[in-house]
Parts: sequence; structure tokens; C-alpha cells
Amino acid sequence: MKKLPALVALLLVLFTTPGAHARIERLDLETMVKRCDNAVLGEIVARHVFAIDEAGSADRLYFTRLTIEGYSLRDRVPIRVDVHFQGGFIDDEQGVYNSEAPSADDTRIGARAVVFYKWMENMGGGFSGNALYAAHGGLFRTVDGPLGTVALGRGASFAVANNVSTASLETAVSRIRERENR
Repeated sequence: MKKLPALVALLLVLFTTPGAHARIERLDLETMVKRCDNAVLGEIVARHVFAIDEAGSADRLYFTRLTIEGYSLRDRVPIRVDVHFQGGFIDDEQGVYNSEAPSADDTRIGARAVVFYKWMENMGGGFSGNALYAAHGGLFRTVDGPLGTVALGRGASFAVANNVSTASLETAVSRIRERENR
């Protein structure tokens, strides 16, 4: 309950500040690929939540770092990359819930996923890093089946709308990148 007054204050600032508008964006695969630095297919090998003190404020910003080991869907080059998103809990008392963050099950160690990310100079509190693009909309869990590995779609308006084989997804991402480089 300690966090409720801070949350209410934040919401008041967001909704009463001129020019502060939330924006929901439709991201088909082509748009996502064009806006991201990379997409990796791999396994989450580490997960770490940390806090940054906001300069000039008593507030702390919480971030989750996922370390993903796999390969780039652009060019099949092996990669190990840290990707961040806002929110997370260090323990039962320290942390913050973010409704746009991917689920705990999607980000557990050992989970396999396709992850789209982009470098950000300031994710908040002066923290720079690879940001999970489109919050939870940039991470797609994968499952292995009798016909191979499949990325689980999230429905209309998401980059991966329907379940699709990761091989098909890789081909589509490569083609989009090739068209961009012409």
C-alpha cells in the first residue's frame, strides 16, 4: 500500500501534463523490423531486476534485464544480448509493477523467445541500454512441436499476429532487411 500514493501522483502528472499522451501503435512485422536494431531467437539465460535513483527525487526506477543467448534473425549470427524493460521486483518490498511488461512466465530463465529490441540513450534515470521494443509486444514465446519451433502470435496489431514457424519468421525478417538495404 506504500506505493499507492506514488502511483496516484504519477497518474495525475501523466494525465494533467500538457502533451502527455499515451499512444498505442499497430506494429506489423515489417514495421517492427524497420524500427528495431535487431531481433534475436534464443533462450533467456539470466534475469536481473535493479533500481536506479531518480536524480533530484526520492523515487526509484526499476528495470528488468534479460540476457538472451541465441542468434540474430537478420543474419543468423550467434548473439548474447542484454535487453531491458521497465518494472520488476527485487524482492517483496522493492519494485514496481508495469502493466506493459511481459509476463513473469514469458521472461523466466530457460524460456525461449523471439525478442525485438532497440538501443535507447535514456530509458529513465539516465539509464541507457537495449530496450525491449513495444514493451510486452516485442517478446514472443516459442514452443517446440512436431514440425519445428513456433513463435506464438499475440493477435492483430502485433508484429507476430499468428503462430508462425521460427524458420518462416527468420526468412521474413531477412527479406525485410534486404529490401531496406537496397
